[in-house]
Amino acid sequence: MGNRRIPLANTIVVTGASSGIGKACALQLDKLGFRVFAGVRREMDSDALRCEASATLTPILLDITDAASITSAVDIVTTAIGEIGLAGIINNAGIAVAGPLEFLPIDEIRKQLEVNVIGQIAVTQAFLPLLRQGQGRIINIGSLGGRIAMPFIGPYSAAKFAMEALTDALRMELRPWHIHVSIVEPGFITTPIWEKSKEVAGTIFNNLPRQAEHMYGTIIPGVRETYSHAGRTGTPAEEVAKVIIRALTAARPKTRYTVGRGARLGTSVLERLPDKLRDALIIRWLTKSPAQ
Repeated sequence: MGNRRIPLANTIVVTGASSGIGKACALQLDKLGFRVFAGVRREMDSDALRCEASATLTPILLDITDAASITSAVDIVTTAIGEIGLAGIINNAGIAVAGPLEFLPIDEIRKQLEVNVIGQIAVTQAFLPLLRQGQGRIINIGSLGGRIAMPFIGPYSAAKFAMEALTDALRMELRPWHIHVSIVEPGFITTPIWEKSKEVAGTIFNNLPRQAEHMYGTIIPGVRETYSHAGRTGTPAEEVAKVIIRALTAARPKTRYTVGRGARLGTSVLERLPDKLRDALIIRWLTKSPAQ
């Protein structure tokens, strides 16, 4: 494997493995010979994964916002692997809440942070004893939206910014135990999260008060379509999974991995521009026709 190495343990926990990046990671790791525990929300997702994977891959029901569910998942993994410990955990589970911040229901914003921030911390805390035993790694899934805030997905960007900070803090805190912590930052990817986000935004927009419809009615439909188009034409989830596996197995893992042309452009160019110029460029991109 060249300059890569397999950690002492070979068991990986992947959250949000029902679809998208999580599913791609679980299947690729399974093919590479890792023992994978794939967290899913529904039994039907477990059945779908089993059809595509080897008998070694184990789907587990895992709701990262539910303490009892997390405890149950830890118990299942601990019973299965004993004192060997974990080679890594991939914190991938997440949602995207979209709409104008001025009118987004507070419960939706709270849900965004509960899933994309608090849930990630809760899972990490619960599995850390096993990670210490296996000298494992933590891979958090960030986003370009965690480096550059994007309008109309403000709660999503806020959550990803939080994950950037938490990843940095955790990396320094766990340094004495040689537990590497990395964050993978994709741009737009071909994953159901953006279609789901479009549906959520549509529901919210349809329920906006008349004042909001008057204020944002000419903007939101185009923004929704631009985000959706970017998701449909973005980086395949399988390509992101390859980078995640590199972070898991590299002899000297990086602290950050950007994935996709959009993410690299954002971090190398947009992030360095003056704020107001960057704002103008982002708004121009969002409000133009995706076909342009």
